Amino acid sequence: MSGEQSTVLGHADIQQILELLPHRYPFLLVDKIIHMKGDESCIGIKNVTINEPQFTGHFPQAPVLPGVMIIEGMAQTAGALCVASRGGRKPKLVYFMTIENAKFRKPVVPGDRLEYHMTKTKQRANMWWFKGEAKVDGQLVAEATVGAMLVMDDQ
Repeated sequence: MSGEQSTVLGHADIQQILELLPHRYPFLLVDKIIHMKGDESCIGIKNVTINEPQFTGHFPQAPVLPGVMIIEGMAQTAGALCVASRGGRKPKLVYFMTIENAKFRKPVVPGDRLEYHMTKTKQRANMWWFKGEAKVDGQLVAEATVGAMLVMDDQ
């Protein structure tokens, strides 16, 4: 083997996500997280289904996942990565602090497998910023930069 170190990528199934995040149905917007690389990056998966409550009103004749829910799914994915990277030291709270440069490129509809590609861009003390790209079938459907603050028990 060469001098290169291989990177072990982690994952989180739904049970682990429920341990990492306080969100619950109907507002838990990530089903699984794959390719977790420390606190640097990961991909969250959301399987969009017609039986979700938002589709009864947005819009009944042409259901579309609201953009704000796509951004929230990005934030939940990034938040779970932050908490998982702390090695079991769970924060008391995780606050969603900023949304910047949000753009929506294509509607997300029932039947889509939505992927949240999150990459850490900066961290300062208990503040974290991530660049997020939401994709369906490899196509960019939304993007944004999100920021979060972890509040630990000792703060």
